[in-house]
Amino acid sequence: MKILITGGAGFIGSAVVRRAIANGHQVVNLDALTYSANLANVAAVASDPSYVFEKADICDEPAVRAIFARHRPDAVMHLAAESHVDRSIDGAADFIRTNVHGTFTLLEAALAYWRTLPTDRRSAFRFHHVSTDEVYGALGPTGKFTEDTPYRPNSPYSASKASSDHLARAWHHTFGLPVLITNCSNNYGPRQHPEKLIPHMIIRALRGQSLPVYGKGENVRDWLYVEDHAAALIDVLTRGRIGEIYNIGGDAERRNIDIVRQICALLDQHRPRPDGKPHDSAIEFVTDRPGHDFRYAIDSSKLQRELGWRPRMDFKSGLAATVRWYLDNESWWSAGGGSAALKRIGMGAV
Repeated sequence: MKILITGGAGFIGSAVVRRAIANGHQVVNLDALTYSANLANVAAVASDPSYVFEKADICDEPAVRAIFARHRPDAVMHLAAESHVDRSIDGAADFIRTNVHGTFTLLEAALAYWRTLPTDRRSAFRFHHVSTDEVYGALGPTGKFTEDTPYRPNSPYSASKASSDHLARAWHHTFGLPVLITNCSNNYGPRQHPEKLIPHMIIRALRGQSLPVYGKGENVRDWLYVEDHAAALIDVLTRGRIGEIYNIGGDAERRNIDIVRQICALLDQHRPRPDGKPHDSAIEFVTDRPGHDFRYAIDSSKLQRELGWRPRMDFKSGLAATVRWYLDNESWWSAGGGSAALKRIGMGAV
């Protein structure tokens, strides 16, 4: 299968690219190479004859249509997105442009291309839209998001992703485009951009900086190792039922403060502070971000029941592997916009 993967130089997208190539698929990686993308993420497959890179913006309709015509893919996996909630609070326009208008442009190009395919290829074609659990809003102390949970996005980011989900669903029901949608919990692992919680805390600790934790650190997220997510996405693309939504979670709920302390304990073991103090002495509770959802948790039972997928990496082992990777790859995270990503953003007008 030849798969057009958008955002394939990003954190999750690059894991999907590597997994797809390993599974014997051909990949066309479409990425605009914005601040959070890094071609080093796909260096391991860059010389593989099954891999092609196309630098393009998904909002550029002529460029996107030309890529469809040039490569004639059998499927699309749409991962290109603006994804950081804090950035969406400070500037929502980029999120509306990429996540809403970009998805619309891609859907239109895919639909036009799909309609030109012969019957056998049309029936086999898939458009897999990759989204987030944040579209569902916030949970209280109990319960989990299911595929039937109503959408209640609370941030500009989640609202833009909810909009793109609705567009993908509408293009299936109105025009017949064979769409699948997945909504995942928080990803983590090697190669994640420093703006996200886990690498943010690792890198600030390694630089001897304070470790800012929003509010009291009691917000809860379900954590999913990126390689497990990539495996689930390939499973859904190749074996999922058209028109369905599948939720993907890691069964690893943790409070933010507990994750930060676990990171500190690992760094105490592998990279002690020069002053002899424990790393958690640098934890600083700061003003919470506006509209911070309390808790997310995913029910993945539909995916497990229908496709037999389950997360393989437990959180303790996954976090240890992630910390080890950042310790061993300073040249990766210190390049580009790493320093800017360690500054506080997302305060909006507060």
